[in-house]
Amino acid sequence: MSVAQITETTQYLTFKLEEEIFALDVAKVREILEYTTVTKVPRTPDFMRGVINLRGSVVPVIDLRLKFGMTETEQTINTCIIVAEVGMDDETILLGALADSVQEVNEMEPGQIEAVPRIGTQLNTDFIRGMGKHDGCFVMILDIDRVFSSDELASVTAGETE
Repeated sequence: MSVAQITETTQYLTFKLEEEIFALDVAKVREILEYTTVTKVPRTPDFMRGVINLRGSVVPVIDLRLKFGMTETEQTINTCIIVAEVGMDDETILLGALADSVQEVNEMEPGQIEAVPRIGTQLNTDFIRGMGKHDGCFVMILDIDRVFSSDELASVTAGETE
């Protein structure tokens, strides 16, 4: 979904990765959990930290900082897991994403969101819906369905069953 398709005021959950602020559409967020024990799964991508037990369901936990080329998320008092619904092919899966801290829920109007600047042809920014402006800062609005390729999601969900 491009920024041109954002035509109404939407609520976004904002969170921090290192010093950058990111946002997810609250409609995609299932819940926010305190950091808990994550069970490592062998032979999964580096950004996959493992799985957690969420009321009897196995939920993969990924480190968005690693996925975005940052340093690994360190566990602090503010570290949390954002459980989001991610579209994969014709189904929806639950995925936990580590965040350094959750900020707040903000409403942003279409006029507060700009298109992602084109940064050459080699860099894929399709996973960013737009650049929101809030309190004088830019907020990168993620399209969680496009952050991971189908192959990456398949390898992450395959790790649940091994």
